[in-house]
Amino acid sequence: MARYIGPVCKLCRREGEKLFLKGERCYTAKCAFDRRAYAPGEHGPTSQMRRRGRQSDYSRQLRAKQKARRIYGVLERQFRRYFALAQKRRGLTGLTLLQTLEQRLDNVVYRMGYAASRSEARQMVSHGHFMVNGRRTDVPSMLVKPGDEVEVRARSRKAPYFVALRDLAEKRSCIAWLERDLNNLSGRMHRLPERGEIDGNLDEQLIVEYYSR
Repeated sequence: MARYIGPVCKLCRREGEKLFLKGERCYTAKCAFDRRAYAPGEHGPTSQMRRRGRQSDYSRQLRAKQKARRIYGVLERQFRRYFALAQKRRGLTGLTLLQTLEQRLDNVVYRMGYAASRSEARQMVSHGHFMVNGRRTDVPSMLVKPGDEVEVRARSRKAPYFVALRDLAEKRSCIAWLERDLNNLSGRMHRLPERGEIDGNLDEQLIVEYYSR
């Protein structure tokens, strides 16, 4: 299972905004983006100032695609497959692409508030702590469908993290298209998310333009 294992704070700095890839740490003074809000590189902010100027269309399209990939923790090959899948489905390709990314099991676990970040959710799913429709799964990229039920495995609930998870999750919001049951550490997908319920900083039209070149 391929995944990015480098320093994630560099990804935020490269995109020029917080992507909240480290969960609660991003809200503290320890956040690297707050301390070094410039693109990473050998010469620091000096080289960034030299590169200032009008962005080309290709550059804006590339940055939109890279931002989406990094937010959801998806590598290029898999992201391209999601785009090809979105093209085959009815409706707007850009919106369908974002909905497909939101359907990933690790994202659903994160959206329910059972993890502080998508990377944490991905790790817990990979370790087999979650079940979908009563079946244990360790595939973070599994696409959850409307009506599917996601729950913490009964055996895993005895672990210290999951014992304290009810109190932790209660402080985190659960998005409207998902239903959460804190008592049973479970949840259900009601429907696919609408565009207003997905990250507004993502520009799906630029992503479509990038792959349509």
